[in-house]
Amino acid sequence: MRRIANLFRGTELTARLVRSTSWVVVGYGASQAIRLGSNLILTRILFPEAFGIMALVTMVTVGLMMFSDVGIGPALARSPRGDDPAFLDTAWSIQVMRGTALWLVTVALAYPFAALYEHPALALYLPVAGLSLVATGLRPTRVELARRHLTVGRVTLLDISSQVLGLSVMVLLALWTQSVMALVLGGVLTNVLRCAMMWVGLPGRHDRFRIEGTALHELLHFGKWIFLGTAFGFVGAQGDKAVLGKLLSLDTLGIYNIGFFLATFPMALGQSVAQDLLIPVYRNRPPAASAENRRKLRRMRVLLTSGVCALLLAMAYVGPPLVALLYDDRYLAAGPIVVLLACGLLPRAIGMSYDQAALAAGDSRRVFFFNATRASAQIALMVAGLYLFGLIGGIASLGVAMLVTHPILIALSRRHEAWDGLHDAVAFVIVWMLAAGAIALHWDAIATLAAVPVG
Repeated sequence: MRRIANLFRGTELTARLVRSTSWVVVGYGASQAIRLGSNLILTRILFPEAFGIMALVTMVTVGLMMFSDVGIGPALARSPRGDDPAFLDTAWSIQVMRGTALWLVTVALAYPFAALYEHPALALYLPVAGLSLVATGLRPTRVELARRHLTVGRVTLLDISSQVLGLSVMVLLALWTQSVMALVLGGVLTNVLRCAMMWVGLPGRHDRFRIEGTALHELLHFGKWIFLGTAFGFVGAQGDKAVLGKLLSLDTLGIYNIGFFLATFPMALGQSVAQDLLIPVYRNRPPAASAENRRKLRRMRVLLTSGVCALLLAMAYVGPPLVALLYDDRYLAAGPIVVLLACGLLPRAIGMSYDQAALAAGDSRRVFFFNATRASAQIALMVAGLYLFGLIGGIASLGVAMLVTHPILIALSRRHEAWDGLHDAVAFVIVWMLAAGAIALHWDAIATLAAVPVG
């Protein structure tokens, strides 16, 4: 016990990494518990179509954030100037201008988007939801500095507090309005509260509007490939909603979104750990520098892969009974969706630690090409799967896309001496045997998805 306790003490990289990893896991676990709680409450107050509509609204706001991402977080994490006030002010100024511009884009898109999906109310919901983008743009750079220095405890507590308050407001609004607007306004207020609490609760200097030419050049030079890469990242993360929103009813899209939330939370946890912690680790212990660094990175990678894959497989095995326990009969079809999505994400979980090595080395261009290839394969295979095999084929195509693009990820990681062939071989054999068992166990439930109309 004393040995474990010692890992949490001190200012060395290992101690800070252990503490930060613990906080990320705690924060993400609390966040998902809050989301699940809100989900269970709101599905009983509102109706499945409401969650389908909100999935479309979220697709646009998240999409705009990803399409315009210039990599402020990774840039502050890796840059030698990451603590320089001029660099921080420039980064914050870019972030503020971006958030405001994105809200204006939501206003411009509102009516065309509502016409595309044949739901007039989207023209109102979208500009209101877009105010979240302004709040996110105003977030202080002290949040990113905490991640740079692996001191994320206070950030995590403030984030959890804002989510609890936001959920409370959202539930009250849902009881009052019985409308999708409760979800829209609740999301905006949560982001406003988060921003305000970060400004008040985090120590350090306050950002001010300033553009320094040298800092601007560095941020944009590094961020141009991040920008293009996250544009394709949006296609990978939200493209399924865009496609399914046109091919499924809003009720069915809402049910799919419930299944998506349950199936993907382990993956999102792993990505939170990877994005917040791995760039500083790779920066301080580059795998190309020594065999000792590679040995320590292998231990970390095995722990990350094992944890995320175990959670994904758990969701695959318990998906249908869990949905039946938590939700009413209107949402039962989400159960087999959980099984297929959780199994499909396993290849991505195995390789999730590799691209951060490239970002830590400043190789954002190759990360872009990888993201672009994977996203393009994902959408192309989903459309083909939907038309050839219905909803089952469309969902299963996610795993196929992850699998066929893994060799490209290997090539990227080998360039930075981060690839671990033994890790991949063992992981793929074990997880696919267990995934096959989950699919066989729930095949009767999965087969019911064949009756869902597509098109």
